[in-house]
Amino acid sequence: MTKHASLNNITHKDLRVLPGHGAQFGDNVGMVLTFPTEFADMQREYPIFFRRDATTGEYQSVALLGFAKDENLFLEGDRWNARYIPGVIARGPFLIGVQEQNVDGQQRIEHMIHVDLDHPRISWTEGQRVFKPQGGNSEYLDHIGVVLRGIRQGIDVNKEMFAAFNDLGLIEPCAIDAKLSQELGIGVAGLLTINRSKLASLEPEPLTRLMRAGFLEAAFLVLTSLNNVARLMALKRRALEQQKGLAS
Repeated sequence: MTKHASLNNITHKDLRVLPGHGAQFGDNVGMVLTFPTEFADMQREYPIFFRRDATTGEYQSVALLGFAKDENLFLEGDRWNARYIPGVIARGPFLIGVQEQNVDGQQRIEHMIHVDLDHPRISWTEGQRVFKPQGGNSEYLDHIGVVLRGIRQGIDVNKEMFAAFNDLGLIEPCAIDAKLSQELGIGVAGLLTINRSKLASLEPEPLTRLMRAGFLEAAFLVLTSLNNVARLMALKRRALEQQKGLAS
């Protein structure tokens, strides 16, 4: 369940957020949404793919964390073993809310920070303060604001980016099907990526359009990120060896 509320320093003056990572916080996921605004950071750690939303059919960018729905190979106890935490994880119990406001007789949409009060990270007695005792934003909340702005901007960019890729025929299926050993194989279906050869053969005019929009860089970051599949497989092998060690 979720219980969303518009965040304010009166009702939520004592609100705190529990740190750390783990399954108890919902971090045991094999795939998370990611956005062009964080591709430069994400591609250093995770393989980035595309997929189509099963409900809307819209393209999404996703980062692969494991090879099963509830497998996050970057989780080590209460620690996330990577230099960058994906924005949808780093935001914790906070999300972007929309509120209509009348400004000088005109209706305007304002983006506000909302909080899910039923989120497992929520506490009123321990963890990181959301507001300072005097009522101002804590450094933690300022950081959350930056994370949420990146997500909102990324959502705005996504549609344009995928429209440009799709118009140029740059999106292609990319299933993962590999062997960890003679006995064990791993696979992830339904993934998409950039067609490298089509990107390389683009004419100057569409190539320039992609570059000016910032989408050419995004395409190269996605392709570069695929090198992390090998790292993910190495993490899987290590996890299996640890399981064998515990079982013996």
